[in-house]
Amino acid sequence: MDRSPGAGIDLGALSTPFTPMDAAQAARVARDVYGLDGTPQRMETEKDDTFRLTVPDGRRFVLKIANPGESHEELDLQVSVLRHLERHAPDLPVPRVFADLRGRAISGITDADGTRRNVRLMSFLAGTVLDTIRPDAGERREIGRLLARLRLALADFTHPGAGRVLAWDVRQLPLLAPLLADVEDAGQRRALETGFARFMDLRPRIDGLRRQVLHNDFSRSNILVDRSLMDRSLMDRGGPARVSGIIDFGDAVETAIAIDVSTALLNQLPRDAEGREVPDLLAEARQLLAGYLEIAALTDDELSLIPHLVMGRIVARALLSLWRARMFPDNSRYILRNTGQGWAQLDWFLARGADEVSALLL
Repeated sequence: MDRSPGAGIDLGALSTPFTPMDAAQAARVARDVYGLDGTPQRMETEKDDTFRLTVPDGRRFVLKIANPGESHEELDLQVSVLRHLERHAPDLPVPRVFADLRGRAISGITDADGTRRNVRLMSFLAGTVLDTIRPDAGERREIGRLLARLRLALADFTHPGAGRVLAWDVRQLPLLAPLLADVEDAGQRRALETGFARFMDLRPRIDGLRRQVLHNDFSRSNILVDRSLMDRSLMDRGGPARVSGIIDFGDAVETAIAIDVSTALLNQLPRDAEGREVPDLLAEARQLLAGYLEIAALTDDELSLIPHLVMGRIVARALLSLWRARMFPDNSRYILRNTGQGWAQLDWFLARGADEVSALLL
C-alpha cells in the first residue's frame, strides 16, 4: 500500500502523473506562445517536460512545460527569484526569463490531452552538468563561493509563496514519517528509522536556525561547468573554476541557511563509499564549505548542525525516491539515480555518535 506524507506538505508535481509532451507539440508551443520557430530536444527531468530549443540563427533556449501539479504561485516564485537575481546580482550565472508574445512570464496552454499546463521560456546556459564529471578542489571551492553569493543576493527577497511546506525542504522531514512503513527492505528501514530519530532529537535546534529564501537544491545536477574556460594556474591559487550555470530553482523555499549549505555538501560526498573504508566522508565537501565561508559566515550552531542536516537529506531522499519510484515506475531509473549511494553514506553517519557528528565541521 502506498502511503502519502503527512497532511499539509507540498507534493504538487511529485505526485501528479501526466502524459509527456513530444517534440512536435513543444515546437508548436514555442511558435504559438513565443513566436520562435525552432527544434526542441528533450532534456531529462524529474517532474515536467523540458526542452532545449534551438532556433535557426543558433540561439538556444530552455522551454519548460510544467507538470499540471505545479501551481502558478510556485512557478511565479521561481520567476521572481530569477528576476530578483537579474537585478541585484547580474553576474551570477543563472537563467534569464523571457516573456511571451503577450508580455507574460508564465503562459497557460492546453496540451494534446486537454490538460492545462503552464509554460516558461528561459535562456540556455552552456556547460557540462557537474553530475557527469568528478569535480576537483577548485570547482568545489567556486561552487561554495557561488552558493554564498546566491544566499546574500536573496537575503532581502520575499514572495507570498516562499513559505510553502515543501517535501524536499529537510526542515519538513518529520512530515515524511508515514513513508517509513513502506520501505520494503528491513535493514534499510531500520537505518532510516534510526536516522529519523536522530533528526527528531535535534528538531528544536533546527527550528531555531536562521531562515531566508534559498535555492535549496544546490546539487551536482543543477550546476554547470565549462572546463574549456579554466585557467589552471588561477584555480591552483583558489581562483575561478569557471562554473557556467546554476539552474533549476524549482525547490526554492524559505528554509534554514544551514539546510541550503547541507544540501550542497551532501552532493560532494563520495559515491563509492560502499565496500571501502572512508575515514572522512566530508573531506571533499569541506572544500566547498571553505569557499562558502570566504563569502558568507555561518554560526557555530549552524556548523554543528550541518552534518546532521546532511544525514537528514539522505533520509528524505531515500524516502521520497523509493515512494516516487513505486508511483512512477516508468521514470524510476531517473528518480532513483542518487539513492543507491545514500545507504553507505547513511551507515557512515550512524556509525558515529551524535556528538562526534556535531563536531565534524567545527
